[in-house]
Amino acid sequence: MIRWVVVIFVFLTVFNALLPWIFAKIGVGRLYCDFRVRLSGRELILPFGSTVLWSAVAFLIAEVVKRVL
Repeated sequence: MIRWVVVIFVFLTVFNALLPWIFAKIGVGRLYCDFRVRLSGRELILPFGSTVLWSAVAFLIAEVVKRVL
């Protein structure tokens, strides 16, 4: 489980750096534990809270799929 949390965190961080406007539209980066850091004029978002939320959703989907199959 912790491995998937790390994978999802890395994916969200990289994807956030590439396409920040998509994340703004779906709400990633605006939860309580999401940190915004401004470095050299660029804004870096560390989505800790969003990562926990998305990993919980992925876990629930995996559990449903496992029970169905």
